[in-house]
Amino acid sequence: MSLSDHGWRTEHANRAALIVDAADYYVHARRAMMLARERIMLIGWDFDTRILLDRGHPRDGAPTELGPFLTWLADTKPDLCINILTWDVAAVKLLGRGTTALRLLRWMARPNITFLPDNAHPFGGSHHQKIVVIDDAFAFCGGIDMTASRWDTREHLDDDERRRRPFTGRRSMPWHDASMAVDGVAAKALGDLARERWTIAGGNELPEPAPGNDAWPEGLAPHFRDLDITIARTRGANGEIDELREIEAMFVAMIEGVKRFAYIETQYFASRVIAEAICKRLDEKDGPEFVIVNPFKADGWLEEEVMGAARAELVHALRRHPHHDRIRIYTPVTHRGADIYVHAKIMIADDEVLRVGSANMNNRSMGLDSECDLVIEANSDDRRAAIAGIRDDLMGEHLGVAPAVVAETLAQTGSLIATVERLRGSGRTLKPFDPPEKGDLQRGIARSQALDPEHPDQAFEPAGHGRLVKGVRRRARAMRRRLRRH
Repeated sequence: MSLSDHGWRTEHANRAALIVDAADYYVHARRAMMLARERIMLIGWDFDTRILLDRGHPRDGAPTELGPFLTWLADTKPDLCINILTWDVAAVKLLGRGTTALRLLRWMARPNITFLPDNAHPFGGSHHQKIVVIDDAFAFCGGIDMTASRWDTREHLDDDERRRRPFTGRRSMPWHDASMAVDGVAAKALGDLARERWTIAGGNELPEPAPGNDAWPEGLAPHFRDLDITIARTRGANGEIDELREIEAMFVAMIEGVKRFAYIETQYFASRVIAEAICKRLDEKDGPEFVIVNPFKADGWLEEEVMGAARAELVHALRRHPHHDRIRIYTPVTHRGADIYVHAKIMIADDEVLRVGSANMNNRSMGLDSECDLVIEANSDDRRAAIAGIRDDLMGEHLGVAPAVVAETLAQTGSLIATVERLRGSGRTLKPFDPPEKGDLQRGIARSQALDPEHPDQAFEPAGHGRLVKGVRRRARAMRRRLRRH
């Protein structure tokens, strides 16, 4: 079975490119929106009109701050419609964002800018997709929201004065993120998804733009050409809206299909299903390796209490497996040792599959929140080389070395883990993650999955004592018994 069989649609793209970190993403997004003719759809978890899109002083006459930029587009192109959708809880925060709230009020009087809060999700769920679609001709899909605290360069400099929140000026932490750009029919498919989500959230049915525009931004070099891209979704059941678990099925299929190693970047590692799928591969005597790059702590007290505790429980359970040395979790740090927050959602299986999207490796991304991921399967040497190059580039960013050094070391070791261990050192590097000890209450909440449920009907309700780690522990015990017998 192909991975595409687990997705929603597989469509052709003329070009596709991975964009790493928001400094570049915002520049490319602004340039692409400048090329829009009929419709821009901004679909996100959060939204802040005060962020700067381009800090390089472009000479195109358009503002660089997001809110004024969208207003300028609407005034300059009266036939252009701009639709903005965010999670309704995040939309409430906009009221406390000064000029953002005032700008939204001014937009209400405009016929061609429409803002809509999305509350069409199950109890305890959220709208979590991060999609931009321009004229159904070009689209972004990934982990980057157009909001504060996301901007950073790939250097993740210590004390970067540009990395400050709007208005308050408070410095934000180093932030690692990613998004995928696509065009062609794949972009139109994301347009279909965005229009469907708009309607589900209570908006009017939106017409499809006329074909023919090319909104690929100048300066964005494609990693891939003439390829098929599979789109996978998560959506929690909500009234007449059916549940979708395509992303979960895709994750499991990718883990089952890994031959040598998987490289993963994810904000959370708290999914029972994914942990059990990895543990099953650890049962194999010569099975694959898994390298997971995580933030040291979750962004926020409650997130750390829930997701951090769940990660600690899963890590401790996986370490009981006799082959636990084939899975490693690392956290990135700056030159001075400050934590870099990992918000990217990327999985690369061997040199064969690249996956980028909004879904984290936690339970709610598998069956509660609305999510969207893009998957590229290599069917040629050129595509395999491109995927390998992306992996080497990402690892090089974290390890503070050139991608060629990663590629050369990997060729020598044949092991992703051995490559990281040989290259990591002082300064900018990856540090092995050792979960801090959690209290009984934290462990109980994590094991119950009450605040990170697998299904909407489990939100704020225990899913069964110890269910989070029960399967992993059972497999680990069975493998230890098997090894003792032999």
